[in-house]
Amino acid sequence: MSSFRLGLVGAGKIVRDQHLAAIRATPGLELVAVADPHASLEGVPGHASLEAMLSEEPSLDAVAICTPAHLRHGLARQALEHGKAVLLEKPPGATLAEVEDLKVLAEARGSVLFAAWHSRFAPAVPLARQWLSERRVTGIEIVWHEDVRVWHPGQAWLWEAGGMGVFDPGINALSVVTRLFDRPFFLKHATLEVPGNCQTPIAARLHLRDGTGVPLEADFDFRHEDPPRWEMTISTEDGRLELSGGGRRLVLDGEVAVDEPEREYPGLYAHFHELLMTGRCDVDIAPLRHVADALMLGHRKTVAPFHD
Repeated sequence: MSSFRLGLVGAGKIVRDQHLAAIRATPGLELVAVADPHASLEGVPGHASLEAMLSEEPSLDAVAICTPAHLRHGLARQALEHGKAVLLEKPPGATLAEVEDLKVLAEARGSVLFAAWHSRFAPAVPLARQWLSERRVTGIEIVWHEDVRVWHPGQAWLWEAGGMGVFDPGINALSVVTRLFDRPFFLKHATLEVPGNCQTPIAARLHLRDGTGVPLEADFDFRHEDPPRWEMTISTEDGRLELSGGGRRLVLDGEVAVDEPEREYPGLYAHFHELLMTGRCDVDIAPLRHVADALMLGHRKTVAPFHD
């Protein structure tokens, strides 16, 4: 098996909670450096910037960019222009135009680019997709609630323009549903609850339809007390599917079909290794497009200020 030398850009909470263990558990990936001007990782050579890391670690094969979304485009371009493969934490960029630009650049250079929608690698998603492919769907309901103070403590960038607010977790649900179905859904209307002191919503309700009129109703909320509710229920003419735990548990017509521990990031990095082996890109912008549509079309309602 080929081995690839990997550098991390960013050493924040998601890196410590998920990326480090997943990289170290993935055969064929070797973490050799990290770039972050404000933080370091024990046992990993650190650099103050991506530019410094690329200069001092010329043998790097790939970088995983785990910064806030508004920084990712410039960093990813820099890495691609140095001939490195790039993994982008979700969302892959602050705007659709940024992600499209990176995709064009990667394809022109023959480089690997991976928009890493981690929730698609939850253990129950493959069987759910297979089961749904054989049935006619009549309705989809998503409830994605969590406590922002538990899951994103002190992350002020979430509430700034481009930070996405409740769409930071909500886009995980959208990444799952766009993996379960190949056909597109279209936003019809949305309600966004925005704290008076923030630029992004703390709750959102989306109403979508596919081309045949099948409804998709999504309810996202950052004010839910722990434990979180990451659930979707899909009704069909031949039964009912319930996906919970963010995609780790699947119930089909009342019978438990999958109930496994969460392992999204190991699956994500295994897929990245496969892309590195084959030289392919995997860049799907559908989840980000749905968020962009909601922010463009949604009716804004001002609610109580948020204080972390």
